[in-house]
Amino acid sequence: MDVSMTLWVVTILGLAALIGADFFIGRKPHDVSVKEAGIWTIVWIVLAGLFGLGLLFFGNSQASGEFFAGYITEKSLSVDNLFVFVLIMAKFAVPSHLQQRVLLVGVVIALVLRTIFIAAGAAIIASFSWVFYIFGAFLIYTAWKLIQEARADEDEEDWEENRLLKTVEKKFGVADRYHGTKLFIVNNGKRVLTPLMVVMLAIGTTDILFALDSIPAIFGLTQDPYIVFTANAFALMGLRQLYFLIGGLLKKLVHLSYGLSVILGFIGVKLVLHALHESGVHVPEISIPVSLAVIGGVLVITTITSLIASKKQAEREAAESVADADGVEKDSVGA
Repeated sequence: MDVSMTLWVVTILGLAALIGADFFIGRKPHDVSVKEAGIWTIVWIVLAGLFGLGLLFFGNSQASGEFFAGYITEKSLSVDNLFVFVLIMAKFAVPSHLQQRVLLVGVVIALVLRTIFIAAGAAIIASFSWVFYIFGAFLIYTAWKLIQEARADEDEEDWEENRLLKTVEKKFGVADRYHGTKLFIVNNGKRVLTPLMVVMLAIGTTDILFALDSIPAIFGLTQDPYIVFTANAFALMGLRQLYFLIGGLLKKLVHLSYGLSVILGFIGVKLVLHALHESGVHVPEISIPVSLAVIGGVLVITTITSLIASKKQAEREAAESVADADGVEKDSVGA
């Protein structure tokens, strides 16, 4: 898709305006209700859908298909990232009314960092086509690793600060408590960070690790930097509301890792096939409609099986609780 500099500028300004509006609406710290989160989640999804349809009408069907495939993939990967966000919020004991501010600024930081990653990835791909082999192999490895972790039932119970964050804290110092929405305060004549600033940086910089699989994944669906950027932007910009909407449902998505591993493995194979094709080897290439069908189908199946498994687990736990209660009651009667 041929994108002019004017379109790039208009798109970036438009996204900046949406971020500004989102910040203005949620500028007052408050506890986000499920209703509010649901309404804004729908708004962001509709905006992404309208953008994709705009690509269809003013661009072409391939660009639109690539956007939707990329957006759905990035959105599904971002849901998995919410698990880590929950751990970070717990680690820093973020007050509930400040969490929406943390996520908003953290997502903006993540978007800036991903833009840098996308620009670097596009430059590398333009110069070295063999990088598709590396991207493909990395995604297949990541898919296998996700399966291994899911089978081992390894749940992260804590989150460790990265080296960059520790360096920042050591250099500037951190206040011992939250001070509303302030990011810096003066303590004993020294300007120090507040815990709110630290957790914002944690959310934003942790996304670098997420980008290591999400950026190669979307480049496996499209090599158009404009589509890669916009798909990432729309997926990230609705992440804050999604956090509050499905926060309580995250633990029920027990098969999410399996679903994501299938998607990443599929895109990895797609990348390898594309690399072989670019090298002159006659191999079939996977089309965007097929990619959309596979990604969408896997997510639907994963969600359904996760909810069924969670329901059965809840029923087993309820039955065990009843049995334990009956046992205690019989022991009391016998005594």
